[in-house]
Amino acid sequence: MSSDMQVFKLPDLGEGLTEAELVNWLVAVGDEIVVDQPIAEVETAKSMVEVPSPYAGTVAELHGEAGQTLDVGKPLISIARAGSSAGSPAAAAPAPAGSVDPSPVSSGLDVSSAVEAAAETYRTEEKAGSGNVLIGYGTPGGATGGRTRPRKASVAVVDSPVAEPAPVMESAVAGTRIPGKLSAVISPLVRKMARDHGVSLDAIEGSGASGLIMRKDVEAAISAPEAPAAVEAPSVSSAPASAPADAGAVDGRTGLAVSARTPVRGVRKAVAANMTKSRSEIPEATVWVDVDATALLEMRAELKKRAPHDTPGLLAFIARFVTAGLKKYPALNTRFETIADGSQEIVGFDGINLGFAAQTDRGLVVPSVRNAHGMSARELDAEIRRLTAVARDGKATPAELGSGTFTLNNYGVFGVDGSAAIINYPEVAMLGVGRIIDKPWVVNGELAVRKVTELTLAFDHRVCDGETAAGFLRYVADAIENPGGALADM
Repeated sequence: MSSDMQVFKLPDLGEGLTEAELVNWLVAVGDEIVVDQPIAEVETAKSMVEVPSPYAGTVAELHGEAGQTLDVGKPLISIARAGSSAGSPAAAAPAPAGSVDPSPVSSGLDVSSAVEAAAETYRTEEKAGSGNVLIGYGTPGGATGGRTRPRKASVAVVDSPVAEPAPVMESAVAGTRIPGKLSAVISPLVRKMARDHGVSLDAIEGSGASGLIMRKDVEAAISAPEAPAAVEAPSVSSAPASAPADAGAVDGRTGLAVSARTPVRGVRKAVAANMTKSRSEIPEATVWVDVDATALLEMRAELKKRAPHDTPGLLAFIARFVTAGLKKYPALNTRFETIADGSQEIVGFDGINLGFAAQTDRGLVVPSVRNAHGMSARELDAEIRRLTAVARDGKATPAELGSGTFTLNNYGVFGVDGSAAIINYPEVAMLGVGRIIDKPWVVNGELAVRKVTELTLAFDHRVCDGETAAGFLRYVADAIENPGGALADM
């Protein structure tokens, strides 16, 4: 390999992930790029991530297409050093203002060592919570402003003095174009806008060079009297970019035509693997109880009168009761491990990372409130809201999504009373909360209408017996029925 060519391999994006799906290229062959410029969007089993380049120079080759799953350690992009003759002819053009010399290769390190050093830097910065790291893996919260990343616009290639501009444009947008069309969409935000408003990109004639679809084109289609009704083909993060070869074929078992085949990947793949492992390894048992939540709702309503904008939600109060219950029944805040020699251990923790199930566009994820045992209901409420927001944006870190020791699942928001929940492996228990509805209830010997919910606890029978599980469940139930007294003792 020429010493002028730098190959950046897909780094470990955190927490031992072994692969990632290439969602979208943010650069094209012939582009001049600088150090730390985002070059691609990839989706891991944890979240969506922008991958920055550790090198500056000219993009010579893109190793993969949108929708393809890439292994960690395999080539992602080849970049010719600025000023070299390697790569496309554009590589010889002067580097754009602000570009820097492509260390670490120029400092004397070989390519593989440089890539490993870059990957290690990403991991170190992610763990330290520093700012300039992979998007979605930096310091949570905090900064609200963004920075403008220097990026050469692909359409600019058309203006260069070449004999056949159309093929150049085709090369520039390869990997981000819609299969079978000359028009293309570079921006993932434009695709999302079209998808959210039910606008078919196939029906839009792009106003950019060579039919490039711009944001204003989608906005015009949205505001048109009769916007195209068909929804854009699902993005590569959830379905194939093009129709499968056997779509419409007859299924042998059912005799019905096959309408679609959706690859299981990304978050869905991770969830499927985790749930399968849970069901196959954990001998789970379930206990449940109906709970009168009237007093809790009345207490919160009273607090809301005093502080309308600073009152924790019901889930935060229940989370506080759960952390107190786990301190009293620590067996449910453990992990069951099988050692290499075949022996088994129950691992206890000095603290509680409380996970909670959150539904997102990318599937069900379980972010966790770290060190939840030391938080008040108000602090738990703020952290639950923050984590829900970053999870739905696809920017929760691997640590935020994979460090729980116990899960609280509020499936009542979907209008159901109970669920035979699958424990979030490798945890050993999950508490589910059903909807709160009016039910007849006996109070002081008389029938009354009360606000009732159902609590369901699924637990690993290897770590404790039914007495422990029932004791914990009853503790949380009693706290919900008498919140004032419970909080006074916490």
